[in-house]
Amino acid sequence: MVGLSVGLGFVNEYRAERAAEALHSQIHHETDVIRGGRWTRVDVTELVPGDLVELRLGDIVPADLRLIEVTGLECDESVLTGESLPVEKDTAAVPAGTPLAELSGCALMGTVVHAGRARGIVVATGADTEFGRIAAGLSTHQLDTAFQVGLRRFSMLLAYVAGGLTTSIFVLNVALHKPIINALLFSLAIAVGITPQLLPAVVSTSLAAGSRRMSRRKVLVKRLVCIEDLGDVDVLFTDKTGTLTQGRIDYARAVPAGDDGPDRVLRWGLVCTENADLNGQVVEVVGGNALDQALWESPAAAVEWAALAGYNRLAVLPFDHDRRMVSMLVRDPAGELTLVIKGAPESVLDRCVEVPTAARDALAAEFAAGNRVVAVATRPAADTRPPTVSDEHGLHLSGLLVFLDPPRPDAADALRRLAGLGIAVKVVTGDNPAVAVKVCHDFGLGGGLGGGVGDGLGGGGALTGVDLDALDDTHLAEAITTTTVFARVSPEHKTRIVRVQRRSGGGVAFLGDGVNDALALHAADVGISVDSATDVAKDAADVILLEKDLDVLADGVTEGRRIFANTIKYVLMGTSSNFGNMASAAGASLFLSFLPMLPSQILLNNLFYDTGQLAIPTDTVDDEQLRRPSHWDIAFIRRFMIFFGPLSSVFDFVTFAVMLWVFHSGPAQFRSGWFVESLATQTLVIFAIRTRRVPFFRSHPSLPLTLAALGVVTVGAILPATPSASARCRERSSPRWPAWSSPTSS
Repeated sequence: MVGLSVGLGFVNEYRAERAAEALHSQIHHETDVIRGGRWTRVDVTELVPGDLVELRLGDIVPADLRLIEVTGLECDESVLTGESLPVEKDTAAVPAGTPLAELSGCALMGTVVHAGRARGIVVATGADTEFGRIAAGLSTHQLDTAFQVGLRRFSMLLAYVAGGLTTSIFVLNVALHKPIINALLFSLAIAVGITPQLLPAVVSTSLAAGSRRMSRRKVLVKRLVCIEDLGDVDVLFTDKTGTLTQGRIDYARAVPAGDDGPDRVLRWGLVCTENADLNGQVVEVVGGNALDQALWESPAAAVEWAALAGYNRLAVLPFDHDRRMVSMLVRDPAGELTLVIKGAPESVLDRCVEVPTAARDALAAEFAAGNRVVAVATRPAADTRPPTVSDEHGLHLSGLLVFLDPPRPDAADALRRLAGLGIAVKVVTGDNPAVAVKVCHDFGLGGGLGGGVGDGLGGGGALTGVDLDALDDTHLAEAITTTTVFARVSPEHKTRIVRVQRRSGGGVAFLGDGVNDALALHAADVGISVDSATDVAKDAADVILLEKDLDVLADGVTEGRRIFANTIKYVLMGTSSNFGNMASAAGASLFLSFLPMLPSQILLNNLFYDTGQLAIPTDTVDDEQLRRPSHWDIAFIRRFMIFFGPLSSVFDFVTFAVMLWVFHSGPAQFRSGWFVESLATQTLVIFAIRTRRVPFFRSHPSLPLTLAALGVVTVGAILPATPSASARCRERSSPRWPAWSSPTSS
């Protein structure tokens, strides 16, 4: 049985690991560095601190760099911070202890150059980088899951019960002057009989079948035991981007600020775009401004395309991080020259002569909603000379362009389904607190968002990394129960949140796809990633979703609870009926002059009984058992065993009375009769234990389980009458002298 269980687990997990490896890319990266005063190209693995590295558009940053020259550099740091938009970089120093997402003077390993170029000095490589420290943290021992801890506690319970019964029965039989060898064999058979030997096989078979079902639903399970742990999950920590939202920036609407209408605001925004040439035709630029790309790809832009034909861009003053805006000199269809400025609202509004109060209120409302906003302003131009910084004043605010990361259309239904399964969903993100809070409000997550912990709650009800640093583990555990959004958090913060929640009890799952999520994935009961995730995240995960969909997670949770429920059926039935039968055997041995059942019969009975239970993984599970997390409850199992076991012994003692006083059975007939009755009662009781409804009428067992149970009982009833029964088992003692009262019987 042990060999079968280990073999099933090994084969399935090996296949899952091989499939996960096939998802990984095998790419070697090189970078440009200055060594010995000359530029050279080296493999990133050969970089050392002190190397001067050149970064260009589209490069993957090869090490942690301190930037010394920057020209419009923007880095996509979502792999580390979860921030969905590129981060602007400069050479200014930042204070010690600055959060990872705000290290503007550094380029971090694994991030991507989204715009501009720069030079930087290597300050850390390999495991010393932020990226590397996360990967190195995965080498620590993986904590036991809640299911494994519960299984170990259950095993210890069985060990205590078996040890106590075995010792007691052996001592009593020896005290009653039974042969020592017989007493020893009988005691050992009792110990074997009370042990559910097929529990590992039942668990492995259930997990293997569940793994196959999950794979058909586009879920790859790397650690089979985590299927059952999915059923134990009552808290899910997930990132926002790509899970609750679609993971892309979309243009939402234009908000006019004065006489211009929304169409006019949008038209000026489209005209004032750097990644387009002067005749109005859009030029695709890899790594171009994400907001401009979203604006041009929107359906609203397609409507305005014809109207743009008459506009000509004459000159441009490019965007820079000091001004935080771009200026475009444009000739409209009427031949008038206009300077169009587009950029950060706070920068543009400061250069406007008048800003309506309604426009400021609208801007505040958009910021409160967590949306990305770009302001558009204009002023008449006197001539066609290229614009300069001195021209960017006396502007008229045309309006605001609003962008957002749209919610997934299926996320709301998936969240409702998870809530119906008793799972609390909490968002852990490196993104802006206001954005995360708004998304959660849109989905109705958390009812009342906010931790209620002092005044440290940022972003309208979100705990930030700074807030977490101010809390010890005890207060953090309290805050987690009442907080739905954790924003601007580092990888270490995510890991700490998961570990603190695990100590609070219940199962914890973490869904993430970036390097910044890897440590938290490693620390959770169930780490969940996606096939588009980074290699480090996929290595750390226990479950990989081939589609990033919370509804698939709900399927996994349901499957895990179904498997756990069937496992508990076997545990409850095995421990209670075995305990009852062994208690009956121990009691009968006290007043019978012979062993009530031979050790070989006990083992055969146990083998038949366990064989019939191999069909339990196919059984159906009542809906109410799937609507709540499934936890190991050792106290309940112990109570059930102690109560139900002796109750089942009542049938055994009735059988003893019938065999002795009605049939006046000798040892062979007594043993055969009890063998059949014992096998029948402990096998058929599965139909009562498998459900808390009325058996057969309100809850129907699976066909394989029904056939297996009836087949085992039939074979057990026929076996004593077949030629395979031994002569000793078939011999009959004199009906006038019951064996239990005969002074010479043995």
